[in-house]
Amino acid sequence: MTPTEFSHVPVIDVAPLVHGTAGRDRAAGALSAACRESGFFYVVSHGVDEALCQRLEQLSREFFAQPEPQKMSIAMSQGGRAWRGYFPVGRELTSGRPDRKEGLYFGAELSADHPAVRAGTPLHGPNLFPEIPGFGETVLRYVDSLTELGHALIGGISLSLGLDEGYLRARYTRDPLILFRIFNYPHPDTAQDRDSWGVGEHTDYGLLTILRQDATGGLQVKSRSRWIDAPPIPGSFLCNIGDMLERLTRGIYRSTPHRVLNTSTRDRLSFPFFFDPGFTARMLPIEGLV
Repeated sequence: MTPTEFSHVPVIDVAPLVHGTAGRDRAAGALSAACRESGFFYVVSHGVDEALCQRLEQLSREFFAQPEPQKMSIAMSQGGRAWRGYFPVGRELTSGRPDRKEGLYFGAELSADHPAVRAGTPLHGPNLFPEIPGFGETVLRYVDSLTELGHALIGGISLSLGLDEGYLRARYTRDPLILFRIFNYPHPDTAQDRDSWGVGEHTDYGLLTILRQDATGGLQVKSRSRWIDAPPIPGSFLCNIGDMLERLTRGIYRSTPHRVLNTSTRDRLSFPFFFDPGFTARMLPIEGLV
């Protein structure tokens, strides 16, 4: 479908979806409009503990403030097929160009005797946590909370398509693939740094992204011929749909390009949480959608 212009990213109260109360149809209608027009939306009244989010931000700043050799003690090379651990600035690419960010990769915590781990399934396994008191516990609590929110939002997206609330969960996300990242975008020191993208223009390849931002800002969403700022809104998460949902809906819902540029005088933290189909789910267009 031809992308349309939009002037802002909408804010949606998802309490009815989270708590299963009256108002789910209204929330689903707002999701439908957002997914068709911009592919992005903020969610509020989401039920995730703000104190937990602030604790995660505090611990993340503590980690990234460490010397690089200390951070490299949990380098991604140690994570194997589970794809977990730390990478330094410039080691991750977008469209073939190095991003100006460093980061930590996490996922659902799986023991070595889990069937998927024993089978060597990619993106499944134990996490690598830094030796900072409370870090691992906080990350796992956050992952659990965002997983619950992901299920609620997927239920709302099912309703928004005129489907049963459990349609997408039954077929794709009963056992979701969870990918969680913590990114640090260093503040620019030079003119060259100021011109370097934290993350260049891209779309997300999965199903649903749930993003917490710190107060710095810098994320932009493409509205066909121009870029729209998507600044942090206190107490919210910024969500966007990915390529998989666009294809499931035959292009009715949009996976929208976005990018990040940190122009502030401080480092920027972001916490993207990817709620994706189970690793072995067959991704076929939803029957009956035109």
